[in-house]
Amino acid sequence: MQINEAQFKKFVLESGLVTRSDFELGVKEAEAKKQKIGDVLLSSGKISETDLKRMEAFVLGIPFISLTSQKIDFSVLSLIPEPIAHNYNIVAYKKNEDSLEVAMLDVDDLPVIDFIKKRSGLKILPRLTDTVSIKAVLVQYRKSLKAEFQNIIQKESTTLGENSSPDAEKMPEKSESELKQMAEDLPVVKIVDSLIFHAILQNASDIHIEPGEKELTVRYRIDGILHDAMVLDKAAGAGITARIKVLANLKLDEKRLPQDGRFKKEQDGEKISFRVSTLPTFFGEKTVMRILKENNHGFSLEALGFHGEGLERIHASLTQKTGMVLATGPTGSGKTTTLYTMLDILNKPEVNISTVEDPIEYQMPRVNQTQVKPEIGLTFANGLRSLLRQDPDIIMVGEIRDGETAGLAVNASLTGHLVLSTIHTNSAAGAIPRLVDMGVEPFLITATVKTIIAQRLVRRLTPSKEKYFLSPAEIKNLAKVVELERVLGFLKTENIIGPNDTWDKIPFYKPIKTSEFEDGYSSRTGMHEVLKVSPTIKDMIIAGKSQDDIEIQAKKEGMMTMLEDGVFQAVLGVTTLEEVFRVVSE
Repeated sequence: MQINEAQFKKFVLESGLVTRSDFELGVKEAEAKKQKIGDVLLSSGKISETDLKRMEAFVLGIPFISLTSQKIDFSVLSLIPEPIAHNYNIVAYKKNEDSLEVAMLDVDDLPVIDFIKKRSGLKILPRLTDTVSIKAVLVQYRKSLKAEFQNIIQKESTTLGENSSPDAEKMPEKSESELKQMAEDLPVVKIVDSLIFHAILQNASDIHIEPGEKELTVRYRIDGILHDAMVLDKAAGAGITARIKVLANLKLDEKRLPQDGRFKKEQDGEKISFRVSTLPTFFGEKTVMRILKENNHGFSLEALGFHGEGLERIHASLTQKTGMVLATGPTGSGKTTTLYTMLDILNKPEVNISTVEDPIEYQMPRVNQTQVKPEIGLTFANGLRSLLRQDPDIIMVGEIRDGETAGLAVNASLTGHLVLSTIHTNSAAGAIPRLVDMGVEPFLITATVKTIIAQRLVRRLTPSKEKYFLSPAEIKNLAKVVELERVLGFLKTENIIGPNDTWDKIPFYKPIKTSEFEDGYSSRTGMHEVLKVSPTIKDMIIAGKSQDDIEIQAKKEGMMTMLEDGVFQAVLGVTTLEEVFRVVSE
């Protein structure tokens, strides 16, 4: 079912969704790149994917189906195995007497249609859909699998419980060989594999395995918030910890000291790294696994939540050949993702980019990435010192943790390199006293630091959300914590609202809980403040002015604070005011 390009072009113009000038530019670009006009219009943001798919369906003469709010019976859903659905973007949603209706992104994928026909023994009726629908249905697989995993884990942990002595607390410590044997037991392997598989399906960033007095609690951090995943028999703890230690190449018989390790796994063609940390607690060893998807890149600064003046400031700082760009914020606030996105923009054949990281979270082509290994003497400082002999143009230092690394990063930016790095502070202005505290002279800070980004992550609302307006009392309360006139000015400057709109006419949104998204949120986005080190701010740094004074000056020069950006994102309908205040508690 090939789309007739001439017919498609005619329909796009007639639809009025794209202006004639944008369409003609798209046609030229499509011819130059030998691409389809639809793909070019989509990638340049001139048309939404849903509108594109609807037009393709019309031209092909087949129905377009949206499955975002449709609950599919698991007996129908499971006619296409989850890995096939995930890899080929095809899902079964309706079964008739002798036929099966399937929604897909590419109805020309005949081999997969043929495979499903043979597997189900039914006539296949292809329908076009969009990515949002496919993702919504893949979540339904996850929900159904959840129950299945709970059964495996409860059954296997009970088996472990039966095999262990009721007086396990009084039993002597197990030897390394006994622990190794326990780690290779089939029930333990099944439990750990299930925990990991389940966590990846739920897009968890961390797995916490916590021993209590009578039970073992497993929690997943999803979109920045910890959720109880399951409670296991206390007896399963030793075997699960031993299994994870074997995977991460840690000492099995060392239970008194914390240990750190790593391992890799592949799931559905996706490479995933795990950072493992064990810590002795009163009731046994607690294990935390950080999940890092290696091929999770292709972001843009706009997709991360940057906009307006802040976005322009970052792009301007990336055109510099020397100097420092710093990303600040607490652990897990997306600083490294921001750095990788900037590296992706800078990653061109004519520059040499080198990094020193702990850990290497995403692997990037044409970037020379070095993993810190303190146990053999390869620290951030030593790695950075060696990098400078490798003729780099751009250097990324995973984190400035101490005075030595800070001094080397400053010297690297003084000697003709662009340096990107992260530093742990609560605000953009807070990075300056932090560097001074590390021993960097104020005159060196003013000579090197160009831009400082501070950020936090807030949960995104799902498309099903409820609109509401603030009451006068709520507007009054909001004015106590954020300068509403400034936010109104930013909204008008970026044409988000009309020139005469006031706060009582501006809609906000509340989450709506659905079966797919239990709390009405899905995934996260950033709220940011971008501080440009202007001549005035340089004078203030030299004069030793406080962090608060620097922030007041930055605001006068047009910096949107993180809280103001949070309210801005809430007006856009990306998140809620409650979520903004949960994350940025002033």
